[in-house]
Amino acid sequence: MKALISTIKKRTERVFLISLELKSGNSWETRESLEELAELTATAGGTVISTGIQRLETPVAGTFIGSGKAEEFSKFCKANDVDTVIFDDELSPAQSRNLETVFGCKVLDRTALILDIFAQRARTKEGKLQVELAQLQHLLPRLTRFWGHLSRQSGGIGMRGGEGESQLESDRRRLGERIDKIREELEAVRRQRATQRSGRQRNAWPLASIVGYTNAGKSTLLNALTGAAVLAEDKLFATLDPTTRRLRLPTNQNVLLTDTVGFIRKLPHGLVEAFKATLEEVVQAELLLHVVDVSHPQAAEQIAAVNQVLHEIKAEGKPTIMVFNKIDRFEGDGLLQKYLHDYPHAVGVSAKTGAGIPELLNEVGIQLRPIREFVELNVPHDSSAVIARLHEVAQVVERDYSGDAARFKARIPPHFHAEFAPYITQDLTVTLKA
Repeated sequence: MKALISTIKKRTERVFLISLELKSGNSWETRESLEELAELTATAGGTVISTGIQRLETPVAGTFIGSGKAEEFSKFCKANDVDTVIFDDELSPAQSRNLETVFGCKVLDRTALILDIFAQRARTKEGKLQVELAQLQHLLPRLTRFWGHLSRQSGGIGMRGGEGESQLESDRRRLGERIDKIREELEAVRRQRATQRSGRQRNAWPLASIVGYTNAGKSTLLNALTGAAVLAEDKLFATLDPTTRRLRLPTNQNVLLTDTVGFIRKLPHGLVEAFKATLEEVVQAELLLHVVDVSHPQAAEQIAAVNQVLHEIKAEGKPTIMVFNKIDRFEGDGLLQKYLHDYPHAVGVSAKTGAGIPELLNEVGIQLRPIREFVELNVPHDSSAVIARLHEVAQVVERDYSGDAARFKARIPPHFHAEFAPYITQDLTVTLKA
């Protein structure tokens, strides 16, 4: 007899969002951040039932939003069967404990929500290690709010991963030991990445990194440029683990292009620290492609948020191409032209339709051109292999097949200089500078 199969669908977590609006701040910024928090909640798998905003001069030490407002929101949550309350700012361990007592349900902050999404998205061993490190560092000072039974089993948003606790002090010791172990493993990852970079440097292929706000279209752009098959979804943090692919430019130059984790406003500092092994690719890059969703109403604020993270990881000031993506989403080009005017080396593209991709490839070639030597070569007509090799690895600017030998003006990577040295008759780089 066949076993009965249960088809009962598990209920989606019902979530109430809370934001604190400081009287010295802007109300539209608060609402924008709250809308983004709702998107994060949906990405994590929750359903937003409603939102609440409290206006104060400064946060309240005990309950962040004040005991009166907390009680008011608590009554609403109980009446509407809310499972989880999420705050749009980072809560202290004491505030989390106090608020859970008032609300009688799970209380998370923005950091815990982002960490939960990262835990869902991590696929590689490195990504999982980095997420676990950030989770444990966030959990350690908050451990007491979980300790009430000899063992704990739980799930849902903000509770993925982790083992059941036994005794508080032993748990703290075990967490500390695990944090130290993860740091050792991530240090090994950094050494491995350094070895890989050394290999790339032997090929003298420049490294370019795609950076930008989450959901700006970075993975779609990587796919459009390189033919990669990276997951691209209309969700925040759809891609977490970095992906590197070779990009061959129209100038016959090879570039290693890396897609990195998306940035976001109020990105937890601990998360930036945990993801240093991944973000090192950005620090080491010779060129950044800063992708911006130009159709987003807060595109300028998103640019500022990305620049802030680049400053935190000490990657600001690098040669950067501003890539204004999703130009297919709005009519008219007035806004696009303003951005292109305001930012040098900017290109408007649609990674989805392919519009502007040739112009972007041309700009990448221009930005990386200084590392090539501009030379004149004379190659005998019977040296067809040399001529073919020149066209394969160099950017041939001029060619003349008349006379006793073929004459070329070409830009060649420095590491190919020795290969073509017998045929080089003039260094045009020196001539241009003169």
